[in-house]
Amino acid sequence: MRISQRARAVAPFYAMEFGKHAATLESQGHHVVKLSLGEPDFGAPPAVLGAMREAMDGRPMAYTPALGLPALRQAIARFYEEQHGVKVDASRVVVTAGASAALVLATAALVDPGDEVLIGDPSYPCNRQIVESFGARVTLVPTSAETRFQLDKGSVRAHWTDSTRGIMIATPSNPTGTSVPAEELAAICDLARERDAWRIVDEIYLNLSDHDDRGRPPRSALSFDPDAVVINSFSKYFGMTGWRLGWCVVPEPLVPAMERLAQNYFLCASAPAQHAALTCFTPESLAVCEARRAEFAERRALVLDGLAAIGLPVPVPPDGAFYVYFDVGDTGLTSWQFCERALQEAHVALTPGRDFGVGTADTHVRLSYAASTDDLREGITRLGKFVAALR
Repeated sequence: MRISQRARAVAPFYAMEFGKHAATLESQGHHVVKLSLGEPDFGAPPAVLGAMREAMDGRPMAYTPALGLPALRQAIARFYEEQHGVKVDASRVVVTAGASAALVLATAALVDPGDEVLIGDPSYPCNRQIVESFGARVTLVPTSAETRFQLDKGSVRAHWTDSTRGIMIATPSNPTGTSVPAEELAAICDLARERDAWRIVDEIYLNLSDHDDRGRPPRSALSFDPDAVVINSFSKYFGMTGWRLGWCVVPEPLVPAMERLAQNYFLCASAPAQHAALTCFTPESLAVCEARRAEFAERRALVLDGLAAIGLPVPVPPDGAFYVYFDVGDTGLTSWQFCERALQEAHVALTPGRDFGVGTADTHVRLSYAASTDDLREGITRLGKFVAALR
């Protein structure tokens, strides 16, 4: 069978590959501490679980509209106004089968073969794989600890060419957990808009970001760039990874194209998941999610203290998401070797920097603190012994 060039060109998602290796070790009777995947251990809020059980009581479950349940689109629009102070018309909200489907639809709507798209290095690998699948050319823009491993206006301007048609930014970022300061993000979006380029801003970790000194949540890109395409998800803040439900907010002129693409690619997102997700936006569920956000902050402190104690530096402490990106350059191992040996010898699953770009591919490792506190303590203890043996 002849496999398409597109499929052959797609690189593995190494976080998932290390997850597979961890599962193999577990099947052999080992206890593996899994700190490789960004999957909150909490699960969905209790009220959402109850709503799903009710939705799955045997009643017929028909397709929803391709853009999502009207009530859910309205609830998401209210969420932006209540949480971020941004008024969004529900007609601009597109409910999707996870944030990944939102990225696929947005990319399909905006990208033509030969277009250049700017993405920071390091960054979430699937974003660039999706863009390249539609024939675009990704330019990975180098970043550094000085820019919080994020794009800034200067680097975007320096790498802009006549072929540049858009930029993709994730804030907070996977793998680093760092955010682009709002003023800097606004400047980047202004630059792109002035050059008639689209902006996709991945905000799936936005509501897991630290609040400011006055207790205010972070700003959405929509607050200063209403024509940006903003991606979000029920997977992270609401803890619903396996439910495969996400959304995007798009400019009004893009809605018909998104609807046609959704009809042809997916028909619609999961109907029972959409019905249950309405319960995410109740005061009860939001209180649960906020308590969990606070617990993630405690877990982050535990991990940062633990890594510092065993001599694994974190160049930029995260301010959101649930990732720590630490430097293994002084261990004598590449990040790949470090992760392979940590899994085989210490039974701790991590993700090597190779997943996320070029500049930090051999020097940095991502740790997800979405795992339980007990697992994090055990994982840090095991890594401490492993690193001590290397030295």
